[in-house]
Amino acid sequence: MSGASESRTSKPQLVNDFEETVKDFWASRPRRPFAGRKFAGVAAGLGNRYGIDPVVVRVALVVATVFGGFGVAFYLLGWLFFPGEGDEVSGFEALIGRGRSAVSPAFAVVLCLALLPSAITAFGGGWFDGGGLIGFALTAAALYLLHRSRGQLNRPEPVTPRAKHGAASYATTGTSGTAGSAGTTGSSLGNGAFTMTDTTTAPSPSPTGFDPLAADPAGWDLPEATPPPAPPRPGPPPGAPAPRGRRSKIGSATFGLAIVVAGAGVALNLDGNSWFSLPHIIGLVLAVVGIGMVAGAFVRGGRGLVGLAVPLAIAGMVLTTVPFDNFSLRGGVGDIDATPRNLAELKPVYQHSAGNINLDLTQLPAGEPLTTTITNGAGDTKVVVPATADVTVSCKTNAGQVDCLNHGSSGVGQSATTVTDNGTDGAGGQRITLTVTNTVGNVEVRRG
Repeated sequence: MSGASESRTSKPQLVNDFEETVKDFWASRPRRPFAGRKFAGVAAGLGNRYGIDPVVVRVALVVATVFGGFGVAFYLLGWLFFPGEGDEVSGFEALIGRGRSAVSPAFAVVLCLALLPSAITAFGGGWFDGGGLIGFALTAAALYLLHRSRGQLNRPEPVTPRAKHGAASYATTGTSGTAGSAGTTGSSLGNGAFTMTDTTTAPSPSPTGFDPLAADPAGWDLPEATPPPAPPRPGPPPGAPAPRGRRSKIGSATFGLAIVVAGAGVALNLDGNSWFSLPHIIGLVLAVVGIGMVAGAFVRGGRGLVGLAVPLAIAGMVLTTVPFDNFSLRGGVGDIDATPRNLAELKPVYQHSAGNINLDLTQLPAGEPLTTTITNGAGDTKVVVPATADVTVSCKTNAGQVDCLNHGSSGVGQSATTVTDNGTDGAGGQRITLTVTNTVGNVEVRRG
């Protein structure tokens, strides 16, 4: 009876609360095994943890990749957050200094960077418009139900942290000799050897009348034992960050070089060099940071660069997903409201980096043909033309909506919409030629 009761109490119980289930899942995460893995062991780890065939998990990941694209992101997440067999923590936890993992910090950064485009693609509606969100929800629900029903199976044993270098244990060993007569040399004990030497010619009786060694204790020569070495200094408690050593110069040098590269790119862009666009500048800075992180991995420095690399990578992925070909750092920031009343006030080019542009052409005198170009980096652009003018306009935005004289489109990376409209009175009015280009934002051209 007692044995059965003990087995029931020692067996992990299923949790009933959602929060407890999530916490228990994290505490008993699957471990990526060495045996049976095909790539990184994520599918094999899930199969071993919950007692299902890893082939089923692999098929589910392939289906999630085809329908929605979330399978790749999930696999990378498992690679980052599931510890390997024999590892103390996962690769991401090792990156932030929580323990030891076979995944190096440099490779963990590579996995983080690879996770960003896969997550953006999955959640950006690239496959079947929202399939990534559906795949994420289904995967999360499946893991929750799986852990609720089978979380008590095959729970991984915690890995004992590796002992710190310099720790020592002490044991006292020795061999004992015998002494039964005068002049006998005795024993050695531990690290400090001592000898028994009887300097008398005859044993003297002990005060109690019994001497088990048959020797005079006063004749023993007991040299002082060598004191044991001092115990090692206590280290930090478990989970506490390791004490900081000498600060590496890799992080400071990389950060300074990244600022120089970014400043040079901005200066060249302002000077008219179109290659140094915002995506290219961010890419160059990210390359410098990446090189610094790889170099820091060899000298145990530059970990602070992760905080700079992650937002740069996110910005780079966004700029890569959304075409920013026409974005320029020239033109300033803020709203522009212009109502030219003569040809001298009309600018041939209205260029802006960020902000809304409102251009009203209805106050210009009728007569000579007009041509102007409006370029906006981030913001909405609205142009109002006279009701009777003969307008030829080309409207384009890389991300947003276009309403170009009642001809529209919307989306990301759309082509230009070109319209020729002669107004309410037909051909014969003032000729106006417009080119409106936005990087991010809405474009609207309408009659006044």
